[in-house]
Amino acid sequence: MNYTITVNDHSYEVQIENVNTRPVIAIVDGERFEVMPGNTGQPETRKDAPAKIEKKPFQQYPASAAASSPNPAMSGNALTAPLPGTVVELFVKAGDKVEAGQVVLIIEAMKMKNSIRSIFSGTVSEVLVQAGQSVAHKQALVKFADLGEASWI
Repeated sequence: MNYTITVNDHSYEVQIENVNTRPVIAIVDGERFEVMPGNTGQPETRKDAPAKIEKKPFQQYPASAAASSPNPAMSGNALTAPLPGTVVELFVKAGDKVEAGQVVLIIEAMKMKNSIRSIFSGTVSEVLVQAGQSVAHKQALVKFADLGEASWI
């Protein structure tokens, strides 16, 4: 998400990749920061030198930890519900190729429709929910057969 933040009468363009991860990755005017929010009120920050940033293919878990889990949400290759609600509409099915950031379904919660976007790119192996179904927080929604690079939107 993109934000404009003003500090001491100076405005900064800030892009937050995913506020639910730790550390939070923030890009401020083109520079990448890792921010570790704490309970002290002032977040701890660490600035990475842009020259040291190297693109690597995303691997959710090393190959040795590839044992399957009976719970799809815990296996690391499933998109989970960020909030409880009712699935209103599905936009993917098994076998579909999905890009990171693509809307895969809509969940209605408290009379508001929420577009649920994939944080992975890859191939859908199984859709674990259907339209009209109630889902719980962190319930697995879509399982991926193969994963590409993750994007924390």
